[in-house]
Parts: sequence; structure tokens; C-alpha cells
Amino acid sequence: MRGWDDLYPLPVPPSWVPGAAVGILSLHFIQKLLFPYFWADLRYLLKVVTYGARMEMYRLQGRVVTVLDKFVKLAEKQPHKPFLIYEGTVHTYRDVDRRSNRIAQVFLQHEALKEGDTVALLMGNEPDFIHVWFGLAKLGCVVAFLNFNVRFRSLLHCVSSCEPKLLVVGADLLGTLEEILPKLQKDVSVWIMAKDSTFPNVHTLLDKIEAASEDPVPVNRCSANTLKSAVLYIFTSGTTGLPKAAVISHLQVLKGAAGLWAFGATSEDIIYITLPLYHSAASLLGIGGCIQLGATCVLKKKFSASQFWNDCRKYNVTVIQYIGELCRYLCNQPVKEGEKNHKVRLAVGNGVRNDVWREFLDRFGAIKICEFYGATEGNICFMNHTGKIGSVGRTNFLYKLFFPFDLIKYDFQKDEPIRNKHGWCEKVKKGEAGLLISRVNAKNPFFGYAGNKRHTEKKLLCEVFKKGDLYFNTGDLMVQDHDNFLYFWDRIGDTFRWKGENVATTEVSDVIAMLDFIQEANVYGVSVPDHEGKAGMASLILKHNASLDLEQIYKQVVTYLPSYACPLFLRVQEKMEMTGTFKQQKFQLVDEGFNPSTITDPLYFLDNSKKAYVLLTKELHEMILSGKMKL
Repeated sequence: MRGWDDLYPLPVPPSWVPGAAVGILSLHFIQKLLFPYFWADLRYLLKVVTYGARMEMYRLQGRVVTVLDKFVKLAEKQPHKPFLIYEGTVHTYRDVDRRSNRIAQVFLQHEALKEGDTVALLMGNEPDFIHVWFGLAKLGCVVAFLNFNVRFRSLLHCVSSCEPKLLVVGADLLGTLEEILPKLQKDVSVWIMAKDSTFPNVHTLLDKIEAASEDPVPVNRCSANTLKSAVLYIFTSGTTGLPKAAVISHLQVLKGAAGLWAFGATSEDIIYITLPLYHSAASLLGIGGCIQLGATCVLKKKFSASQFWNDCRKYNVTVIQYIGELCRYLCNQPVKEGEKNHKVRLAVGNGVRNDVWREFLDRFGAIKICEFYGATEGNICFMNHTGKIGSVGRTNFLYKLFFPFDLIKYDFQKDEPIRNKHGWCEKVKKGEAGLLISRVNAKNPFFGYAGNKRHTEKKLLCEVFKKGDLYFNTGDLMVQDHDNFLYFWDRIGDTFRWKGENVATTEVSDVIAMLDFIQEANVYGVSVPDHEGKAGMASLILKHNASLDLEQIYKQVVTYLPSYACPLFLRVQEKMEMTGTFKQQKFQLVDEGFNPSTITDPLYFLDNSKKAYVLLTKELHEMILSGKMKL
């Protein structure tokens, strides 16, 4: 009797199939072993290339498609979809489009604004920030986002540096307006988000919006001729001095708006924005990213650690934006039941420490942390698309073809790149910290700063590796490991980062030096355990026969500086150490920190609960280190 196999013989595969199968498996294991990130890199690069090809196609067709153009199309395509949710109120794509039309009509009727004119915007997080921004963009204006934490002299400097025709001020910032109004240039027309005004020669906007038409303004007013034309000014502390107005082009807005999409967000996502809209992270990546996706944004007036997860649950948030400090604040909240009970799947931002990153994931669940690196005015960006803890991004030879950059040796004493005997800069080895520079070319331009050619030129390095080359100096030290992951190391120059903001040391020292008993002030950042960035510290030299007035120093810094820029520590010295090039010596001071056990000079601490500078004792120092004293 014949068996089953005799009646229905199994097909015998060709002789090459087993060999091919073994070969494929071998390749798979080799790829996993030697190139573990190959597929993740490929997916990311395909996204980058696809987005770039789409913009190039528009250019070849003679079309310039901006983020504003995309928003107007979405308002037609999905008019009833929520675009903004603010304090429980829903603003659809059509609502935002129509209200921004009204604002454009008001300024068209009452102000002789021309295409390319600048309008400064001093407002907090609220829907009308976006309505005014979009309305002015529809008139072809350049909108300058003012940091509402900046005060007096610095704020006046910001306004004058961008040479605005108009200044629009939010209703909750009228106190700030009152401070600067007497010294504001007379040719700047001031508008406030109110129905009536007690200020002389100040126009009201809310009453006029209600009476204005919802009809779109003529299309030719907002149609861009080139993606390289300016559309925004966003202020950055940079490396020295007062804030500078970074020129943001349509091209940069488009690149920023693609960030959420590149990290895997979709039109079905709900994005939670608690960062201030004057920041490029919130405005370009957040609001711009929502438009790029056609998604919904939940906008918060101000970040609240205690309300954060309740808001996420209430609005079904799926994507959050962060800075490192934000994640630490959330981790410092008391542990509650159900902390993983939410729908958040992506967290996009920068500056989170390794330990906080791990704690955040352990405590709040399987959220993909999408860390990135990018300067507001810069022409280089890195994105950590693999989720490697601590890394700001990853590179390879293909990425460097599109976005050429290098890490070069830096002299910390001379505060400049190291050049060899031939005058060329030298690249660091993998694993070594180097200054990040990115090549400036037609595909990756640097647009500089408004009204300040000198500051623009200072950010550029010429003749770096060969004659005629040009690089943007990021001012950041980075490390590239042997797996091509990049890590932020530190900032160079006279700046440090605290509370998610850049602090320019020269601005702080200038404010302190205005006091009549201060001979000289040397400001720098010091590390504080379990805190991101560096806290401000000022070394002071008193004038001959003058005495220290802590009450006056406190009043001076809180009046003229944003809260994050006020020095937390003071050190009174008899003489100021200088470098060989007659610059203030900071390195030794930074190393010594604020320890009263090792420093013999008098030390003081900014105690916010007492609204005063108090003597920094060993006991108080211990409380700061242990986290018992809130900074």
C-alpha cells in the first residue's frame, strides 16, 4: 500500500533556495550586529529627502507654498476641525482663518502697512497671539515675537532693533507697556488687545475686530516671491550682549513645521503646547507642525506641572512638547495613582538629562522621547529618531551630504577655534568635544540678524578648512560617539542656559554695573545638582570705600532682568582675575562654584521666598544641594 507521500509528493525546492535563505539570514544578523540602526536611518532619511524633493518640485513649478498657504487651504478643506483648544474653548480652522482675516482688515483700514513692514508682537499664550500673527502675515508683514519676560532697557532694545511700524500688546501685558511707553520711539504706532485705553495715543484692537469684515485680504498682499524672504523675527540671546532678532525665512518655517511629521506625528494627533509662543519651539515646531499635519493643538496659557497630566487626559492629548526643565518639574511632582493612564505617545523637545529621561519613562509609561537639536537662527538640525537616551540626534555620511557639518577643536582660554600652523581649523576625533559648525551654502543658508550686520558676521567662520569656505558657528560644543550619535556638551562664549532660556552674561553684568557702588560684575553659570543648565552667579567688585547694598541689587535685577536671568548667587571679591587677553576670567570661578566651605569670599543667595539676597551659609548650601530649597 502506497503512503500519503507517494500519492502527494512534497515539492522539492530548487537547490539554491536553502543557500539563499541562509544568506538572507546571515545578512540580517550582520546588519543587526554591524549596522543596527540601518532601517531607522533609512526611514528617517527618506522622510527628509521626500520633504526636500517636494519643496524643490514647487520651486521648479514656480510655486512658493508657505505654511500660511497650507493653513488657508486646510481652513477650506476641513473648516470644522478643531485647530486650537484654549481653556476649554474650541477654535476651528475656519474660526482662526476668519478672525485673522478680521485683524488683517483692521490694519488694512487703519494703518498704512506695506508688504515687508515689521510689526512687533508682545503677547502671552492665547488664541489672539495666533490670530494677530496670521492676520499680519496675510498682509505680507514680518512679525517680531517679543519675549514678555524681558523688561525695560532690554525690551526697548528689542523693539528698536527690529524697527517696527506697529507694536501690538496683549491685555495682560499693559503693565509692561506702561514701563516702556515714555521711552518708545514716537514713530511706532501702539495697539492693545482691549476695547478701551487709558494710555494717550494708544489704539484699541478688540472693538475694531468686532466691526471688521471676515473677507480675505487680496491674495497678492501675502503671496511670497521666494522662500528665502523674511517672515518672522525671533529673539535669541545668542552668545553675547542684548537679545538679537534672528531673521526667520519662509524656508526655516517650513523646515520647523516638518519636525512633528518627521518624528511620526499624524493628522489624528492632538498636540499639547505649554511653551511660550515667542519661542521657535512652540511657534514653528508646535503651531507650524499642527498646520503641516492638519492636526489639533491644545494651547496652555502657562505651563503647570500639577495640571499637566489632567489636561492630557481631559483633551486626549497624544503629543507633548517639552524642554528639559519641564520634564524635571513633572518628575518632581508627588507620585499619584494612574500616572500612566493617558494617551500621550510622543514627547518632542530638547534638553532633558539622562536621569530625568529614564525616570520620566519609568514613571509615565511608554512615551517615545523625540529629542532634537537646533538653534533658532541656525542652519543645522539633528533629530534623535531612534530614541537613544541622552542623544540629541544621529548622523551618517548620507545626512552629511545634505547637511554638511563638523566638530572642530576649540581653545577655551582664548575663546576661539584652534587653528594649525597653516591657519586651518582641525576636526576632533570621535568621543571628543568639539565646536559644532555647519557649512553655509545655497541649500543651507544663514539669514543672520535684523539690523545688525556686525552680529551676523560674528556668527560666521571663514577659511575654516580651505580658502573661500564659510561656516555657521553654533556656539555649542558637541560630542559624536563611535555609533555616530551626537550629544550636547556645553555652550561657549558669554552665555549659559537656565530654566530653558539662554542667558547672556554681558546683559546681566551691564544691569548690575549700573549700580553706583559696583565697580565691576563678572557673570557666569554654575552647575547645581539635579538641575538642567546652569544657575547664574555674579562675582562683584565694589568701588573704593563703597559698601554692599543687597536690597538695591535685588531691586535692580528683578526690575531690569527676566526672572530666569537674575543671578541666584553673588560672590564679593577684592579683585577681578583677568585672562592674558584682558577678558574676565570665568573658568576658575565656574569650577569653584558656590560652596561656602571652600570659598573664603562672602557668598549670597537669592531667596525668592524672602524676596532678598541672603548670606549663603553651609546649612543653606546643603539645603540647595539636597533639593529642599527651591530654585
